[in-house]
Amino acid sequence: MKRRPSCHTDYGTDAQFCTKDGARLMAAGDPAPNVCAAAPHAAAGGEMPTDSAMVGRVLDGRYLVEKKVGEGGMSFVYLATELGTRQPRAIKILSAALSQDSSAMAQLKRQAGLGMRLAHPNVCHIIRVGETEDGLVYVVMPFVEGELLSDRNNRVGHVPLDETVRLVQGMAAGLHVAHELNIVHRDLKPENVMVYERPDGTEWPVVMDFGRAKGRRAGPELQRLTATGVIMGTAEFMGPEQLRGKPLDARTDIYSLSLLTYEMLTSRLPFQGPTPQELMISRLRSDPIPLRKMRPDLDFPEAVERVFNEAMARNPDERPGTTLDLANGLAAGAGDGRGVGPMGQGFGR
Repeated sequence: MKRRPSCHTDYGTDAQFCTKDGARLMAAGDPAPNVCAAAPHAAAGGEMPTDSAMVGRVLDGRYLVEKKVGEGGMSFVYLATELGTRQPRAIKILSAALSQDSSAMAQLKRQAGLGMRLAHPNVCHIIRVGETEDGLVYVVMPFVEGELLSDRNNRVGHVPLDETVRLVQGMAAGLHVAHELNIVHRDLKPENVMVYERPDGTEWPVVMDFGRAKGRRAGPELQRLTATGVIMGTAEFMGPEQLRGKPLDARTDIYSLSLLTYEMLTSRLPFQGPTPQELMISRLRSDPIPLRKMRPDLDFPEAVERVFNEAMARNPDERPGTTLDLANGLAAGAGDGRGVGPMGQGFGR
């Protein structure tokens, strides 16, 4: 089932938007764990360790498991303390079935190879991959407790322009460092961004789940997938070139970031259609609904609308050159003179 969170109206699984106001629907069900911890997904099955078996254990002589903070069909997420640094860490324990799945483990190794290069304040990166004494694979990541951007958007409705600028600057900084390493996220969406509260009370984002990311030296399995035109990503936030199965680069993430930002400001998407197929076709053939036409009641500056028109250009060559250009253009259009550099404004290490 799909649901419009603000009014709790249920729709069928094929529905994409609310028939009353055009807002994007969310899948009904339990929310995802509110910690920064992403790893490969797979079908259900496999024995999982009990809490009593894990809490108090020291993994690899370095990570003291403190308590369980989340779970899914194939994994449990624990809060741990790294003994040497006393830093909190998220430990994701994978099920026996997933740990023994060679395809899933190959994906994990590729993800880990990328993630270990993405040590940036605005990115949830993999610190290491290990194995317990009883053969279960675990993934170590920074522990960041917060709220998924998708849940936050649904909770607050449209996000004020100044708050949006601040959040986009953080996301842009993390993505820019990935792009400098020739890594493209390829599945940027609100469900893959965690928002947490810093000690000073401000909210800052962490981009998660680079599981579909592609580096310049992608493995042969991923190269075969992309070479044969298999589309990887989420339909609502894909760029036109991604929908067509064309080669991707940083400008694809720029397009997705602009869609994500547009939704934050308006609580809606600039392209609409009753089915995923029609939604994709509208992205390929139609211009986006202008920001100020979508929400004339919010009185956005014309300069902000121009930023979106450029960032959502169907031709990648017409988009901003970097995510930092997009974020700084948005800040300038909003009258916020604060620019953002590659290190952003993220959480402390």
